[in-house]
Order: sequence, then structure tokens, then C-alpha cells
Amino acid sequence: YGPRASAQRAFLCKRVNGVIHCPQANGQSECRQRRYQLNFGRPRAIIATHSQRQASLPESGLDLIQGNFWVNDELAIQTQQLTRFFGQQCAVDAIDLHVACGTFYGFLGPNGAGKSTTIKMLTGLLEPSAGRIRILGLNPTIPEQSLAIKRRIGVVPEDLALFENLTATEYLIFVGRMFLLDRDTIRQRSQELLSMMRLDTDEKKLTLEFSHGMKKKLALAAALLPNPDLLFLDEPFEGVDAVTSRVLRETLTDFVSRGSTVFLTSHVLEIVERLCSHVGIISEGKLVEQSSLEELRQGSSLEQRFLEKVGRSDDLMQKLSWLEDRQ
Repeated sequence: YGPRASAQRAFLCKRVNGVIHCPQANGQSECRQRRYQLNFGRPRAIIATHSQRQASLPESGLDLIQGNFWVNDELAIQTQQLTRFFGQQCAVDAIDLHVACGTFYGFLGPNGAGKSTTIKMLTGLLEPSAGRIRILGLNPTIPEQSLAIKRRIGVVPEDLALFENLTATEYLIFVGRMFLLDRDTIRQRSQELLSMMRLDTDEKKLTLEFSHGMKKKLALAAALLPNPDLLFLDEPFEGVDAVTSRVLRETLTDFVSRGSTVFLTSHVLEIVERLCSHVGIISEGKLVEQSSLEELRQGSSLEQRFLEKVGRSDDLMQKLSWLEDRQ
């Protein structure tokens, strides 16, 4: 037992002669739910968790153990039972992602399903409560490998996180220096990116004065500047016009065509259907589907399959009484 879980002692599973015995299963069979390992010293005590007693889990310091974690060099992103709790709320529930190198992977889900939480864990912005992650074959929990990962990825977060008191050129120079690029490389790539994104018309204009679509394009330019192997995009098409959307689509298509990988979250199913080769669907924190786009559609539309997977259908939709009365 962990010392911080003593108040919940009646709900914890016991390890007897190497076998997990669960009070919720009458103390006989091994717990069928996930098994966690508490960081309370070595040897570590193993407990099992049920949804009725998620409160017994600490908010941090958990590593999932479930056999050996085999790293596949052909995968750009690989997770095992990746989990994140916020207090008693499980935002991401033991998901196993497998994203092959050179694919355009669309990560879909309703609002609040856990998409942004997942991408924050994959990019190192949020520590998982449990589970294991490998990015480009490297372990982000090891400081040296974590730094190597950051050199090889680009990120466009949902809130963009730009320095708004800089011009577009100044911002790209700053990003290039953070990635230790030489001045000539920064200058050449910045000019090409700003020209492609149509952001080179007013060099003295501060990012603060940019429209939302212009900020999206600048954030993507900054992510592409270090020539990453893997690109994470959190809702890149949200709030952009048709012209900007086309520029982003063409840029991302060219990026994947050279063998790089894109991990995209989006609510725009039409965009995902047009761009992505593989799709994962998350609902209420659980990964309910992961396959190629063709396998998922099976002659139907992505929208229809998505609604089937997340458990939503037209007959469950509420209707407004005053609109019904006018018919």
C-alpha cells in the first residue's frame, strides 16, 4: 500500500505471492482493470483501480506497468496505456496510439473527449498520470532524449503562444536561434516561409496586429522552420478563412509527401477526410477507433462512421419545441 492511499485501504488490491487480489472481485480473481505502480519506493507496491475508486489514485507519480514495452522504430508516435487524471476526473483513459512514420494522422473526438490533453502529453507540455510514450523511438522521460525529441518536432498549439510584440521575421529569427540554426539558414527559410504564407507584405507589422488566420500561418511557419520529422497540430483550421485553409492544406500535404509525419487534431471532418491517411477517434477519454481512413469509412462517409463510434445518432438529438411548432 502507498502511504497516501491509506485512507482508501479498503478499496486497494493486495499483492499476495505475486498475484493481484482485488476486493472488488471478492478477493479472489486478479483485477480486470488497469494496474498501476506507485512511486513510493522500491520495491513498489502494485495496486489496481476501478472507476468507483479513482479518488485513491495520486495526481502524479504513476507509471503504468503491463508487460514489456516494445519500441517499434517504424512508429513516429507510440503510447502504452497513456492516462491522465485531473483530480478524480480521468481525461485520457489508457490509450494505445500507433502512428507510423510518414503518415498524416487525424485525431478526432467530440468537445472534451481528451484530444488537447493527449497532444499536450505527447509534446511534453503535460505530464501523464500513467502510461508510457515513445516519440520517434525516444523516451521523453529521459532528459537527454527529451531534448533530442524537441529538436525533431514542431508544434502548433491550440492557443498558438506567439510573442505578439515581435514582427513575423523577428519571431522566426527567435525560433531559429532557439533551435541553434545558423543565421544564413534562418534567413533563407524565413524568407521562403513568409513568402509562401503571404506574410511578407508588411515587414514592420507586429504579430499583435495580425488577424487570427495570419497568426495561424505564422505559428505553422515557426513549426516548420527547424525542418522537423514530426509535426503536432492542435486545431490548425479553427477560425481560418478558405484562402488560409487552402494554404495550410497544401503546405501540410507537401510536408508529408517528403516522408515526415503529421499528428492533427481537428473538428473539421471534411479537412481530415481530405488530408489524412489514418484516423484515431477518442470519446470520453477512450480510444474507440484507430485504423486507416479507408478501413474506417468502408464505403461510407467519415462523418457517419464518426457518429457511430462516438455513440451519437440523429434520433438522440434534441429539437427546439418552438421551431417544431411552426412546422
